[in-house]
Amino acid sequence: MAHKTGRNSNPEGRMALKEHLLELRNRLFISLGALFVAAVGGFFLYRPVLALLIQPLKDAGGMANFSTAVSPFDIMIKVSLFLALVIASPVWLYELWAFIVPGLKKKEKRTALGFIGVAVPLFLLGIFLGYWVLPHALVFFLGLTPDIAVNLITVPEYLSFVLRLLLAFGLSMIIPVLLVGLNMIGILPGRIIVKNWRITVFLICLVAAMAAPGGDALTMFVLAGPLLVLFAAATVFCLVNDKRRAKRRAEQEEENERLIAHGDSID
Repeated sequence: MAHKTGRNSNPEGRMALKEHLLELRNRLFISLGALFVAAVGGFFLYRPVLALLIQPLKDAGGMANFSTAVSPFDIMIKVSLFLALVIASPVWLYELWAFIVPGLKKKEKRTALGFIGVAVPLFLLGIFLGYWVLPHALVFFLGLTPDIAVNLITVPEYLSFVLRLLLAFGLSMIIPVLLVGLNMIGILPGRIIVKNWRITVFLICLVAAMAAPGGDALTMFVLAGPLLVLFAAATVFCLVNDKRRAKRRAEQEEENERLIAHGDSID
């Protein structure tokens, strides 16, 4: 594979642009293959998952309708692709990490497995939080409907809103884990995270605001709150990890100097 060639020709694992593009292509093919297989399985789960997604709308007093004859088929495709992203998340998250850190060494592969072991549950947790927020957001917005009107919401529009909300919650939860992973392999020092904390907090609030339907405050707080806590925990972890790394490096340098001095005295 392309990344092995890059590792053999360069011990540091750096790649030329052509090799990096080949690496991207290979990673995309693997991810798309996993998504395709997962989407096939998603077809069998389509009906119960669709019912689960529409239930909050019914509980809020809304009615879901198909506007065209082909809409059910389009919805089947959308729901199956969403399920594919969830089911195949261990694969495409690993491929994402392997592309960011090409030519993984043994230690980096352990870090990658740790990244997947934490990122996948957080991704699923984010989707769960999004689903928990969904009924509250629907009650708020449907409650604005005048008494003389009835909410007849088309399923394609409703599902586009729901799936975007769930994915925004899920993907946002991965960001702090990515910061920790990059720190553990020595790419992202903790001091860089601290230096840019204002920008990070702003981006977290911006993502939360974009994910919130119509600027719903509850959705913003539910998403931004856990993200800020995870970001703070990731920052503390990175700083502690940097201190441990610096201490080990200093001890190794002292040991090397001691061995050199001992060797000189013997000579």
